[in-house]
Amino acid sequence: MPALSTDTTLSPANPLDLMEQVIGGLGWNFERCNLTEMAVEAPGKWCDYGLFFSWSAELGAIHFTCAFDLKAPAPQQRTLYELIGMANERIWIGHFSLDQEDGVLLFRHALLLRGAHLSVEMFEDLIDIALTECERFYPAFQFFLWGGQNPADALAAAMLDCVGEA
Repeated sequence: MPALSTDTTLSPANPLDLMEQVIGGLGWNFERCNLTEMAVEAPGKWCDYGLFFSWSAELGAIHFTCAFDLKAPAPQQRTLYELIGMANERIWIGHFSLDQEDGVLLFRHALLLRGAHLSVEMFEDLIDIALTECERFYPAFQFFLWGGQNPADALAAAMLDCVGEA
């Protein structure tokens, strides 16, 4: 698609440099795999998450993946897609998916950055939304994979809001 402007300025600095500052500020372990990829270990309530950021200068986008410490056994993977679909209907940003090779649950999102003013807050929000959604739906995936519940019941049990005090 042709650009509407004739601006020929170079693209901004690699946004993973800014992401590195955000992750460093959180005190999490990370590794810059190369100029376009970064892997991070993020602690969570239910498990530790593997965050992966990939920068495409050509697209002007960052592709982000948050991997659960949960693997779906092959016999359950087809039915798991039903639960993934129901979970995806409840979130605004990003989506859950299943890695076909190893059965790992993923939260995925992409940010188009062409022309965007990059900020620490933008990247903090990206990470916060992903971890919040992963923590919110982890019990549903756990109920389905290891609790033997069907997708609808697993989701309903995980989304139950408790009232009062114990």
